[in-house]
Amino acid sequence: MIRYCRNCVMPETKPDILFDESGVCSACRHFEMRSDVDWDERHRELEAILDRYRRPDGSNYDCIVPVSGGKDSTFQTLRVLQLGLNPLCVTSTTCMLTDIGRRNLDNIKKLGVDSVEYTPNPVVRRKLNRIGLREVGDISWPEHVAIFTGPVRFAVQMRVPLIIWGENSQNEYGGPAAAASDNVLTRRWLEEFGGLLGLRVSDLVGQEEIRPRDLIPYTYPTDEELADVGVTGIFLGYYLPWDGWGNQVIAQANGFETYPHFVEGSIVNYENLDNAMTGIHDYFKFLKYGFGRATDLACMAIRRGRLSRDDALALVKEHDGRFPSSYLGVSLEQILDELQMTSTDFIDICDRFTNKRLFVRDRNGNLVKDRFGNLEKVNYDNEPSATS
Repeated sequence: MIRYCRNCVMPETKPDILFDESGVCSACRHFEMRSDVDWDERHRELEAILDRYRRPDGSNYDCIVPVSGGKDSTFQTLRVLQLGLNPLCVTSTTCMLTDIGRRNLDNIKKLGVDSVEYTPNPVVRRKLNRIGLREVGDISWPEHVAIFTGPVRFAVQMRVPLIIWGENSQNEYGGPAAAASDNVLTRRWLEEFGGLLGLRVSDLVGQEEIRPRDLIPYTYPTDEELADVGVTGIFLGYYLPWDGWGNQVIAQANGFETYPHFVEGSIVNYENLDNAMTGIHDYFKFLKYGFGRATDLACMAIRRGRLSRDDALALVKEHDGRFPSSYLGVSLEQILDELQMTSTDFIDICDRFTNKRLFVRDRNGNLVKDRFGNLEKVNYDNEPSATS
């Protein structure tokens, strides 16, 4: 039986989550602590930091803002401009950019910024997608690495020391207290929480004829290179109250486009719109840990008083962990063809990464799937279900 937070609906299977003696998860406790934060003081801290990096003579950019075109990076860019900075927006191109993702990325440029869109070799990227899926169950492994390494490499090469990131995911989603309170993104943070999943970049050399030169976009600069420029990456969400829903309202008011209906596996229409492979990524999270993006969003809505726990639970049961037959109008077959994989290959990998203790099985121990390939968890709340 899976244990769930008594305040939200996050399961104990989430990596790095902690439950206290009251059965409440660390993400909920971190959020409660926000009410004790002096946000005016935090804003003054932010202004003091920015003053150290401004270039009044216009000789270089004041900062780098990593952007994907999503609602959060749109919000980040707007806030940075409001703070009077001259940013260089840097995009590490996603694995399979969608049409709506392209329009939203172009919209950021229309806000009035210089931007660089860095596209790693797509032939190598497809190899990394396959390796990531096969080795660690994450088709988006190369994207999640490149979104952290790309902007830092540009910071070094352009000699722009300040990088302004968005949220600290360890605070928003629950993680070790020290990491949750971090306001700076460091090499250690990247290695522990930045999506490597134990697969080091150096491990890839030799697989599918990958050479060291093919991995430049995914390689973090050396400590010496970082020190030479004085690169510092701060989380904007440490200094300003961070709220994905509020961010998308502001982003929409400035040209950001949402999807016509809920995104597959989600309970909103305003996020994860750029990469057609995200549905597969989120599905594997469900297979490994028994929760997907719908759970993440439901929990954030509960903490902010936008959903009751009962309503959140109903939405999670309906939308979480659906088999990714399509995502944002792109079929699973299209993605597998692009990666030169068969549906049989994909199902075999799915089954290999599925934590079978979390899902209903028949008397022979085989996973029970409906006609669409969907699994059912052994329980969705702290009370056993009828099928457990």
